[in-house]
Amino acid sequence: MKRVGELLGALTLVSGLTWMLLNLRGPHQVLDVSVGTVFALGGLVLLMPHRIRLPGALTAGATALVALVGTAAGLVASAAATCCTFAYVVQRGWPFKWISRGGLADDEATARRLADSADWHVDAISLAADLVVFAYAGMVIVAVVVLIRRRAGDRDGQRVEGAAR
Repeated sequence: MKRVGELLGALTLVSGLTWMLLNLRGPHQVLDVSVGTVFALGGLVLLMPHRIRLPGALTAGATALVALVGTAAGLVASAAATCCTFAYVVQRGWPFKWISRGGLADDEATARRLADSADWHVDAISLAADLVVFAYAGMVIVAVVVLIRRRAGDRDGQRVEGAAR
């Protein structure tokens, strides 16, 4: 199991760095750098289980919670566009748009009215990507908190030893 985590960590680290490099000049630079950074940091955490010993239950719980809450909160981000004087599309989700609805008509007002009454359609791949991004973010948050607490504990131990001398 340890090897699987390390392999996943290496793959994720390389994927995150590649994502950033490929999208340096893309239209959504902040978004792409954020996603790439989360993957790269998550990959580092998975690559170093000997250096960053994370509590299993806390990490699993935080990862699942942040994945669900982050994906749900991403629905606040919305984008609407009128295209070609025939289509009106509304998309929701962050960092990836994973739910949308739209309408086609001869004029913008009718297309918007049709879109507002249409059912939402879920893009399962983008939804899965959102869940993975936020799951990695949760794991990175737990790793940072654990490392900060350990460093604070080490300092307290050094102060106690220094005072005892």
